[in-house]
Amino acid sequence: MDEHLAETSATRGRGTVELPERVRSPWFVLGRRLLLALAILAGTVLLVYLDGEGYRDGNDPDNEISLIDAIYYTTVTLSTTGYGDIAPVTDTARLVNALVITPARIAFLVLLIGTTLEVLASQGRELLRIARWRKNMGHHVVVIGYGTKGRSAVETLVGNGLDREHVVVVDPSSTALADAHADGLAVVTGDATRRDVLRRAGVGDADQVIIATGRDDSNVLAALTVRQLNPETWIVASVSEQENAPLMRQSGADSVITSSDAVGRLIGLSTLSPTLGVVMEDLLTYGEGLEVAERELLVAEVGKQPQTLPDQVIAVVRDEKVYRYFDPVVALLARGDRLIVVRPAKELPWAPRPGTHNEDFASDED
Repeated sequence: MDEHLAETSATRGRGTVELPERVRSPWFVLGRRLLLALAILAGTVLLVYLDGEGYRDGNDPDNEISLIDAIYYTTVTLSTTGYGDIAPVTDTARLVNALVITPARIAFLVLLIGTTLEVLASQGRELLRIARWRKNMGHHVVVIGYGTKGRSAVETLVGNGLDREHVVVVDPSSTALADAHADGLAVVTGDATRRDVLRRAGVGDADQVIIATGRDDSNVLAALTVRQLNPETWIVASVSEQENAPLMRQSGADSVITSSDAVGRLIGLSTLSPTLGVVMEDLLTYGEGLEVAERELLVAEVGKQPQTLPDQVIAVVRDEKVYRYFDPVVALLARGDRLIVVRPAKELPWAPRPGTHNEDFASDED
């Protein structure tokens, strides 16, 4: 048991790729079927030995069927070799051969031949799945750490249209592995601070990387490694303590979320103003009530003030900088702007505005 656990831990440390909905190990199936084959063999030997008087041994003048003879007869019979030196002569022995040993022979061959084919086919299918997955992987999202924060992040991404096949989880935990597989996600088991593990997750081709382990030091090391492998990817990282946020940004994170401070502020707001706390909780709860979303600007909205739009605009993104809606810089909306809005959760975040999903955007190319 200890050796198996050590081997499993070492394998996970190397960063193995495991796809969801994986069946039992083919070697487990092989071992179980071999045991069944041995059980058939032992049962048949016992039948022949107990009914030894019903058999005749052409090579033994005394015509006595010993245990060795029973084993010999069973093996040559089940393997369909059938030399004919030992044969059933009584009606009972012949009936046992016809009704018991012959079906046992068929089952024995099916177990051995079928298991071999299944093991080879299972391994081939799994290798083919992983090869196809690697070939199609690119412009995906890598999630490092699949605890509460990681799962919530994936739920939000999938709920906003991201295909689960474009999400790869990196986590050394067997619990995270089971949870991610249950959610239909591919998993690379291993330490995310190691380059080989992140390479197997395709970090070099990832569009975004979410770092959400439970330790700030691990998050910092993971961010440094990710940034070395992919200088262009967008990194969103979480830290537990605000004092670690600057270090996380220096490590290469583009966006840093301080979980403890955010929870503390929400608790404080809920204490000072229970109604405000309800609204904030609503905004943070995915799929219910209100949502904060980003959308493109419509052609008809160019030149207007953010406060006059149907959506509740809270910020404007211009030249990759975020301005509050009341900032004089964005007093009038211009082509290429993107809007941060509060809208009903039932509306898709990328929809131009509630109820209108097919209008033209006011992009820079117009």
